[in-house]
Amino acid sequence: MFDFDQYLGFLAFLTILTIGFWLMFFLIGFVIPYWIGGSLIERLKMNREAKQKELE
Repeated sequence: MFDFDQYLGFLAFLTILTIGFWLMFFLIGFVIPYWIGGSLIERLKMNREAKQKELE
């Protein structure tokens, strides 16, 4: 059915596919919300500073 080289290639393909899936899951689940939250906090800080400069 499969030669040993083909079997190793198939296992390498499955390993790379699985690593890519979990990396995508991690990025969508944790990194992107963290990035969006950080940018919103930074924007709020800049808006507060701008309002304080206008009042002065």
